[in-house]
Amino acid sequence: MGAKGRKKSITKKLKKGASEFSASSVSKDKAPDFLPLEGGPARKLPDTEVRESKSTILYIGRIPHGFYENEMEGFFKQFGTIKRLRLARNKKTGKSKHFGFIEFESPEVAKVVADTMHNYLLFEHLLQVRLIPPEHVHPKLWKGVNRWYKPLDWVKIERKRQDKERTLEEHNKLVGEILKCDKKRRKRIEAAGIDYECPEMVGAIQAAPKKIRFTD
Repeated sequence: MGAKGRKKSITKKLKKGASEFSASSVSKDKAPDFLPLEGGPARKLPDTEVRESKSTILYIGRIPHGFYENEMEGFFKQFGTIKRLRLARNKKTGKSKHFGFIEFESPEVAKVVADTMHNYLLFEHLLQVRLIPPEHVHPKLWKGVNRWYKPLDWVKIERKRQDKERTLEEHNKLVGEILKCDKKRRKRIEAAGIDYECPEMVGAIQAAPKKIRFTD
């Protein structure tokens, strides 16, 4: 082989190497994302756009005792304007259930609050702050949010229940339950070896109380 032949073979090898290098660089840029388990050619996932969060409502859990509506509003308004705020309370006692919800005007502010206040130590409690997507917000979440809770006067309710007018059958049933409990108490005292004479129940010897409603 002469010099011209060697020169042609070298140029062919150089062209072939350049083409392979360019093909390999293109294939690296367009590398597949996964290989299907059922076999076949490699596939690439479609490009997905990163959507900005439009959530403005935050869930706040592990709220400490004493950190109520006024305290929450005064603390979280440093981040931005608060539209609505709700602290979950017990319907009977009015005590806090230690979780609540806050709605901000701006979704950017809500995201900043969720990022900065999650696992924030407050009065020995680690706050749990999370964004709630708009599709997961309950329609009755803000029902009665502007109405402050007024605890019930259970003493007054119980007094009214005890002082209500009773029929003769209801009175006899009440006295029977009282005598049954008194009998059990006497047996426990005797079983303990205590020599004690229990006084008689006043309601057992009375014919009927004044507040009796006789049915026709």
